[in-house]
Formats: sequence, C-alpha cells, structure tokens
Amino acid sequence: MEKSEHFRLYHEMVVIRRLEEKAAELYQQGKIGGFLHLYIGQEAVSTGLISARRPEDRVITAYRDHGVAINCGLSAREVMAELLGKATGCSKGKGGSMHMADVHKNFWGGHAIVGAHLPIAAGLALGDAYVGNQAVTMCMFGDGATNIGYFHEALNLSKVWNLPVLWVCENNLYGMGTAVERASAVSEISQKALGYGMPSRRVNGMDLMEVRQVASEMIEQIRQGAGPMMLEAITYRFRGHSMGDPERYRKPEEVHRYQENDPIGIYRRYLIDQKIGTEDELNALDDDAMAVVQDAVEFAEASPEPAPEELYTNVYVEA
Repeated sequence: MEKSEHFRLYHEMVVIRRLEEKAAELYQQGKIGGFLHLYIGQEAVSTGLISARRPEDRVITAYRDHGVAINCGLSAREVMAELLGKATGCSKGKGGSMHMADVHKNFWGGHAIVGAHLPIAAGLALGDAYVGNQAVTMCMFGDGATNIGYFHEALNLSKVWNLPVLWVCENNLYGMGTAVERASAVSEISQKALGYGMPSRRVNGMDLMEVRQVASEMIEQIRQGAGPMMLEAITYRFRGHSMGDPERYRKPEEVHRYQENDPIGIYRRYLIDQKIGTEDELNALDDDAMAVVQDAVEFAEASPEPAPEELYTNVYVEA
C-alpha cells in the first residue's frame, strides 16, 4: 500500500472519531434528535474492511453507520447535515442517524431494525450473481443480530445459492447492554457459520491492517466463486450503546483497558514504526481532520430544514 493510501485511511479514522465526538456534543445540546449510536472505538473495522473493496462491491450495515458512510466516500458535510436533519444531508434530512445511504457509492444504507438488512444483503448478492457481476456484498452487523431469525435465514440462503457475500460481525462484546456470553449459546460468533458449511475467520478488529489483510483475502476468494464467508471482528465501543445508555452493565476499568489499545493509536504506531509517516505528518492529518469536522458542523448548522413538501417525496421509486 502506498504512503498516500495509508495517510488517507488514517485521516478517515480520525475524521470519524472527531465527527462522532462532535455529534455527541450536538446531541447533548438538543441539535440532534432521535437515537444516536456512536462508532467510537470501532473505526478500524469499517476502515480496514471497506479499504479492501472495489468500487463495484456493495456495503450495507446496521444503525451504527456514520463511520461506514465516511469510509464509503460520503463527505463529513453530508453526514453531519443528516444528523442534524437538514436538507443537505445524504438522505435529505429524512433519515437521520440510523438511515444514511448513497447507492451511487454502493453504500446501501444503515438499517434501524436489528438484523433486517441481512436478507437485503442476500438479495443484493443474488442480483449480482444473476446478471454475472463480479461484485461482492459486504454486510456488517452486530453480535446481537446473530441470535435472531434474519441472520439464520440470510446465511442459509446465501450458502444454498452460493452467493458472493462477506458476512461481517462487528463483535463489540455487548448487544445493547447484554454481554455476548449471556445472550448467545455460542459466544465465538464465527462458529455460527459452521452450521451452514460456511468458512469463517476471526480478526482483531482494533487493528486496521489485520482487518484489511484478512478481508482482502476473503473478498478475493468470494469473487473467484468460493461462495459466502463470515468474518468476525473483535472490537469494542468506547461509548454507550446509544446516547441514552447509562452503562450499568460494565465497569469503567474495563472501558479504560480497551482505550489503552485504541485503534487509531495502534495504526499511528504502525505508521511510525514502519517509517511510513512521522509524528509531524500525522499531527498535521489530525489537525486537518478536526478542521474537516468543524467545517461540516458549520455547513450543517447553516443548511436549511427539509421543505414541508419533502414529506411526500421518495415514497415510491419512479419507474
């Protein structure tokens, strides 16, 4: 990977972190309504995964979707404007935090209903297989989604039809406020793929380079006709499940322990140790990321609200 690509990925991770931190502030000020699920701590998963895709490859995810949107090429301005419910947002201010999408960038959205997007991912992959496209669908979901019917139906059919899907479980150890081992009979989520005869792997989701390497290998195998596979990325969210989470189910000491292995810090040390970047160069990227987010906030706050007639648009797809 070229130095410029490393710098791009580092910059994206920092933009995601700073954007999420700013979103938390705006939510507390009452400028963002509804639910808000922050991606802080999990940035290496989507950044590493999506950096391994080709333009034709599709990405679909759950409601913790702001970082995924950035990685798929949406601007910080579009994302922040959507969070504030403005007309300049990626979903015209009508989707909000959990429903960001841009099909022109092959980002098929964040989805609020737990696991409901997994059958949609199978459908996207079926469409590509039907017309002979060489695209791979990357479907991201949380560990909690693996305990419901959508997960099993989607994995089963993807294997029956040999669909080009990479199922990616972002295992941040908690489904809302319940630890994985309390809710799942099989706590090693990747093993669930074995019930469908599907290859699976586990990866350190805090290490961008490890995620990228393993994802690249699996995506290429799927593209060559190996059929669906599952990747479990072990990660950790530093904030609550959503902004209303009192976090009584875990101790501050546990959070601090994972923060000491911050994914941005891991990648930063890698870049310096491998002599890809210097402290000064990375500091400059940090500063630029902060400027990008501040510009996004100013843009969003100055943007107009959706017009009343927008309530009646995008209800049906035009033939």
